Amino acid sequence: VQLQASGGGLVQAGGSLRLSCAVSGRTFSRYVMGWFRQAPGKEREFVAAISRSGDQTDYADSVKGRFTISRDNAKNPVYLQMNNLKPEDTAVYYCAADTSTWAHVRGTLVYDYWGQGTEVTVSS
Repeated sequence: VQLQASGGGLVQAGGSLRLSCAVSGRTFSRYVMGWFRQAPGKEREFVAAISRSGDQTDYADSVKGRFTISRDNAKNPVYLQMNNLKPEDTAVYYCAADTSTWAHVRGTLVYDYWGQGTEVTVSS
């Protein structure tokens, strides 16, 4: 299973970006999908997650109301729409796939597969 994240870049504060993550190798709909981020010198942290069918989502408090995670099981990618970006959103963003339950989606250890990361830089 391979995950390919894309869509990062440089944006000014208040701007928007949309990240994408494509999963290859297995049926996309079998995975809970998550987005995490890691800023320089900090631990990787949870950003958002979406259930297999897309009917459940979860967000970190720091991004709630600004970021939206979505998926289209017919087309494969999972998306992270990021609006009203702030300098503190600057990080490398990783997508991850989880074959287990929805219960612990905020934890990095439950995810089975990880993408390579895409860098987001928000200037003030």
